[in-house]
Amino acid sequence: MPMTTDIAAILAQTHPYDLLTPEERADLAAQSGKQAVAAGETVYRIGQPVTHLCLILSGRIEITDEGGDLLSILGPRNSFGERGLMRDGIAPVTATATEDSVLLTIAAPVFKALVATHPRVLRFFDRTRPTAARRQDITTMALSELMTKHPLTCAPDTPLIEAARQMRALGVSCIIATVDGAARGILTTGDITARAVAEGRAPETPVSQVMTPDPLSLPPSALVADVLHAMVERGITHMPVTEGGKLVGILTQTDLTRFQATSSAALIREIATAPDSATLARIVARIPELLVQLVGAQNPHQTVTRLITDIGDAATRRLLALAEAKLGPPPVPYLWLACGSQGRQEQTGVSDQDNCLILDDAVTPPDDAYFAALAQFVSDGLNEAGYFYCPGDMMATNIKWRQPLRVWRQYFRGWINKPDTEAQMLASVMFDLRPIGGTTDLFSDLQSETLAQAAKNSIFVAHMVSNSLKHHPPLGLFRGFATARSGEHKNTIDLKHAGVVPVVDLGRIYALTGQLTQTNTRARILAAIEARAVSPSGGRDLLDAYDMIADTRLAHQAAQIKRGEKPDNFMPPADLSDFERSHLRDAFVVIKTMQNAAGSGRGYLN
Repeated sequence: MPMTTDIAAILAQTHPYDLLTPEERADLAAQSGKQAVAAGETVYRIGQPVTHLCLILSGRIEITDEGGDLLSILGPRNSFGERGLMRDGIAPVTATATEDSVLLTIAAPVFKALVATHPRVLRFFDRTRPTAARRQDITTMALSELMTKHPLTCAPDTPLIEAARQMRALGVSCIIATVDGAARGILTTGDITARAVAEGRAPETPVSQVMTPDPLSLPPSALVADVLHAMVERGITHMPVTEGGKLVGILTQTDLTRFQATSSAALIREIATAPDSATLARIVARIPELLVQLVGAQNPHQTVTRLITDIGDAATRRLLALAEAKLGPPPVPYLWLACGSQGRQEQTGVSDQDNCLILDDAVTPPDDAYFAALAQFVSDGLNEAGYFYCPGDMMATNIKWRQPLRVWRQYFRGWINKPDTEAQMLASVMFDLRPIGGTTDLFSDLQSETLAQAAKNSIFVAHMVSNSLKHHPPLGLFRGFATARSGEHKNTIDLKHAGVVPVVDLGRIYALTGQLTQTNTRARILAAIEARAVSPSGGRDLLDAYDMIADTRLAHQAAQIKRGEKPDNFMPPADLSDFERSHLRDAFVVIKTMQNAAGSGRGYLN
């Protein structure tokens, strides 16, 4: 009884056990045991079963990852073992005593019963991302939830009158011409009026002569906001939904009229008709206000950054249109691409510009004067709008990043075959390329060819993995953070370079090794789990860690904007509650563990 009383008293002074009633603590103490561990003795190793939650009564316990790197030094009243118990019962780290220690041990069944009956205790130990209540917003729903499945289709050679009769019979405003399940064109009631009746075409005219060929389409995973943005920017009213090149649904403007467009769609509507760069800059300047609204509505980070990136994409395309209006038609086809956070659709309230131009191989040296002027016009306009010039000159204004397709092939081939430090850096940036405006066919083959070549070159992959491990999570000892010790950002942690970027790097490696075409970090991790480029448990842990850090970063920026400050990525840990600091640090531990797994050649957690 005295030992049980002593343990109950210790529990009463230790969180989260202080949340229990005295009777519950006494019962827990009666079911607990004690374990003496000598200095140098291992409590458990990575991959071994975790049978108890351990609470340190005296001594020190060192927590290390697979690579032997030190993650934490724990002292009295610190618990460990909860990550393994809450996940699959297997230790994800190694726990070793650095001095003679005494542990209070709570058997797995007792621990699981405790968290099952006490939500506040569960909240303390559950290291997965807490689920916040989200405001229901139609614009953040996936198209798969709203689209009309099995839309009306016909062959391209179907007579116009027959297509019109089918549309009338079903009461729909469009029919999609397909070949082997792929959308080849779309015919709307507006097309029939403007291109058939008004031009006196015969009723037997094939649909292919009146339809809009190769219509813009989106995947089922896209957001309704993506449809709204495309509709207001491009003046279209119907959006085919395709997956794997096959038509799977349709979403029309009529479907959306009962819903109010988001403020991001309103901004894009204004951008699409901005007469000059100065007007465009005034519109884009409202992004911080939008960020505060989106974060305040508890939208997840991937929704916030997608909507903000859509605005950057629309601004870029409007500047391209204004440039062509000023300079005249381009001498050869071109494609403007974004890399960096815009390429990954992860822009926040702090963004510079990273872009390039791929030119058709028919381009001649005299043609470069046109594209140099176009690049300067667009880059200057973006800078005026707050997307500042890239400090590393990774912009289409640099002739190195304004080249014919054949040169780009040579670039990637050279980086892959000779992966020196510069090549690793450039490849890391360029693997995030995403088409923004122009002829997208210039990129599709280049992307698939490059991924295939890179994945086959084990030396290049090894260099890329090594390069990806240069950004370290800010882990301090004794369950603390390694904050900046001096300078402008003293006593802060860099949520971008020490938090988000390490996950971005890991996602890029998974995409490279799995030859995955996604550029968005979260989409890469999800695709990597599906393709077994990373284990399901490791991938889910990494997603939870990434979500927590990215959400914290956006909340930090939104708070700065509300205070009238310029948003940045440097957050004092003191701004967080003890609970938030604990979970954020665990997120950094997950990232460090996954980095070491990648560095060891496995790339995943078991």
